[in-house]
Amino acid sequence: MIWRNVSDFLAMGGYALYVWGSVGMFLACLAGEWLALGWRRRELLRELRHARQYPGAGGA
Repeated sequence: MIWRNVSDFLAMGGYALYVWGSVGMFLACLAGEWLALGWRRRELLRELRHARQYPGAGGA
């Protein structure tokens, strides 16, 4: 496919809603994964600090 200008590129041959919607959904999922990863990292670090501070207080 050859695009003559930016609006042709953005229109994606008439499939712009599908293409850009898919790109947007991918970016939203990627952002969600990054946020979840950061949350899990903070939780793990908090648990490790707690385990170091109170060595015998583990659950298992």
